[in-house]
Amino acid sequence: MPSAMETIYIIFITGELTVGIWGNGFIVLVNCTDWLKKRGISLIDIILVSLAVSRICLLSVIFSDGFVMVFYPDSYINGDVMGILDSLWTLTNHSSVWFTSCLSIFYLLKIASISHPFFLWLKLKINKVVLGILLVSFLMSLIISISLNDESWYDFKVSNKDNVTWEDKMSKISHAFKQIILNLAAFIPFILCLISFLLLLFSLFRHTKQMKLYATGSRDPSTEAHLRAIKAVIIFLVLFIMYYAVFLVVTASFLIPHGKLAVMFGGLITLIFPTSHSFILIMGNSKLREAFLKLLRIVKCFHKRRRHLVP
Repeated sequence: MPSAMETIYIIFITGELTVGIWGNGFIVLVNCTDWLKKRGISLIDIILVSLAVSRICLLSVIFSDGFVMVFYPDSYINGDVMGILDSLWTLTNHSSVWFTSCLSIFYLLKIASISHPFFLWLKLKINKVVLGILLVSFLMSLIISISLNDESWYDFKVSNKDNVTWEDKMSKISHAFKQIILNLAAFIPFILCLISFLLLLFSLFRHTKQMKLYATGSRDPSTEAHLRAIKAVIIFLVLFIMYYAVFLVVTASFLIPHGKLAVMFGGLITLIFPTSHSFILIMGNSKLREAFLKLLRIVKCFHKRRRHLVP
């Protein structure tokens, strides 16, 4: 029987899972419907669908981890279950971060105006470059997740015993250290996003300087596009830093007795990243935003009609 704290935890992660799957599922549904109507799909839609699917999988894995921890603690501590959950989390987490990085690179190549020959070549080959990064990033995520599937790494996850031996402690430290090292690979897409952000700023600065020479007071479409892209990348960078700060807290729970509370707290916070970012993407994309606002109007009309029908 779960405790009061565990019950509250399950209620919260269920709510976050529902909202997150709804938001990311909406992105997939709108883009796939548009794909069927037009019999074609744009590069940005491919990135958004890939990102949304990876986020749905990530949300499901984090929820499953919390569910098993609360209702099946013996299985949770068991090495096999832990290995599967960790491998799936690593695959979905790395895929999600890499696909977001691809989105930042797409914004950079599509919007920025930089005269360097290499950048111009990348801009010319934008479809092949971004699709190539998508494929390579998924393969890298798969390789990293497979490398985690080693039974020798999974002696402990959350220990509720006070009388752990020295060997137990060393095993937990080793596992935590390997988790951190492997997940440092996620900082590669973070650095790519940071570079995209800096180059977009540089491009915006140059563009603004040119506009001043022509004495143009109002914002032109290029400036607006730069600002929207910069805002999107900044939000991702902030969410990424928060997400991995919590990951370090959860990983540190391997090293302390009664670390379940830290894992529960980490689960609640880590679910915020893939959940909230989906709605940021919806509001930042004109097609998704229009479909979302249309859905809200339909829901509003439905509630109005229902109120009139009910005596």
